Amino acid sequence: MIYHLSLSANAETDLIESALWYRSHKSGLGKKFIQQAELYFLRIQNNPFHFPAKKRNFSEAFIRKFSYVIIHEIIESENVVFSVFNTSQNPQ
Repeated sequence: MIYHLSLSANAETDLIESALWYRSHKSGLGKKFIQQAELYFLRIQNNPFHFPAKKRNFSEAFIRKFSYVIIHEIIESENVVFSVFNTSQNPQ
């Protein structure tokens, strides 16, 4: 079964803000961050059960090069990304 991948408004905001932050610190780094995130989005879409479920039905995919985690959940035939979270941040 193929699962459509979609980003919540919160995940889109996380992604844009993170890319802008990286871009402000080094030219081209924001683009590299987006490319890595898109690579993981593709992995999640192609093999959604590869990533372990941590809490309830939420799964986590770690973007190792940037220390980010993509939090997603399969809802019916859709794989929804809820957050693209910097693991260096305080979760509160």
